[in-house]
Amino acid sequence: MNALTPLAIRIGALAWLPRFLRQITAVDRFLQRVSRGRWSLLRIAGLPSLMLTVVGRKSGVARSTPLLCVPYQDGVLIAGSNFGGAKPPVWVVNVRAASRVRMRYDGAERDAVPHELEGVEREQAWQHMLATWPNYARYAERTGRTIPVFYLDPAA
Repeated sequence: MNALTPLAIRIGALAWLPRFLRQITAVDRFLQRVSRGRWSLLRIAGLPSLMLTVVGRKSGVARSTPLLCVPYQDGVLIAGSNFGGAKPPVWVVNVRAASRVRMRYDGAERDAVPHELEGVEREQAWQHMLATWPNYARYAERTGRTIPVFYLDPAA
């Protein structure tokens, strides 16, 4: 956390922000590419982030998405919140179909095994995630769906 984190949380709570998701993601991808993964919009804001790469279940094409993540146990948690949109982000269905994903996190690129959390396990992880990004609670209120939570277990 840094001095910009409270501002990032306030901005992330704005109801109109999802309209700019494509532009935000494009800027973040560019920033990560030119900095060779050392910087992202979230990192500048003092928040943990990763670049998730997953192969499309239909297309077979690997696509990368910058995401807020939360360190947890030996891996990281990610949520398919889509800012509380009616539909989950496209990467969710691809992660569900994948036995492995690729993540660039904390300066290292590695494979990870994704596990979708459910029940008590999901609720415990969700509470942990709220401590890092309280806006997840707002996103859950905005949507009628349960926001999927994945634990990414770094592969040996």
